[in-house]
Amino acid sequence: MRVAVYGGKGALGSTLVNHFKSKNWWVCSIDLRENPEADVNVVVKGATLEEQAAHVNNEVATLVTEKLDALYCVAGGWAGGDASHENFIKNTDLMMKQSIWTSVISANVASKHLKEGGLLTLTGAEPCLEGTHFMIGYGLSKAAVHQLTASLAQKGGGLPEGAVVQCILPKTLDTPMNRKFMANADFTTWTPMSYVADMFTKWVEDPSSRHPNGALIKILTENSETKETVV
Repeated sequence: MRVAVYGGKGALGSTLVNHFKSKNWWVCSIDLRENPEADVNVVVKGATLEEQAAHVNNEVATLVTEKLDALYCVAGGWAGGDASHENFIKNTDLMMKQSIWTSVISANVASKHLKEGGLLTLTGAEPCLEGTHFMIGYGLSKAAVHQLTASLAQKGGGLPEGAVVQCILPKTLDTPMNRKFMANADFTTWTPMSYVADMFTKWVEDPSSRHPNGALIKILTENSETKETVV
């Protein structure tokens, strides 16, 4: 299998790269930093969305010489704040760059480099199906990713013939950073990154296991048991 991971040096992205390499897959990591475990790396550069997209597309065109079975966009971050917060505008700008820009660029790359019948996954968030007054910038950015997923799944959305786009909506992933800042939380309600890696693998190795094209998929964990539910 040949796959690309946008956000391949982040917590989830690094888990995915390591997991895919353990299966002898060819992996391209796209991130602000190189991941030495990947076969090739695209280091994102540029101050604007247009500049970043042009750079990533140029690098991918050079490094990815065969069509991809899947592209996973797991780039992102978190910043909170309501409309009166002193960093509201700054945080919203950051969330748009980390979630919307990366997802839009991923869609653009997928339109050119996915195989027919390939898979594009984007990353939304379960809490952002509703209002998020305490993290407005994060909420609106993830909601935009949900909308992007629906648009890409429509006929004429621009993806290769037979390609499927799916958007995962985790609530809380069990990452080192989350454990650091939420040390007293109930970890039995957090989704292991290994679960996501196994799920992504299954969707490529067994296309029949995929959810419908354009699906928003809640990834919820209770009592250390994780389930996928289409919204």
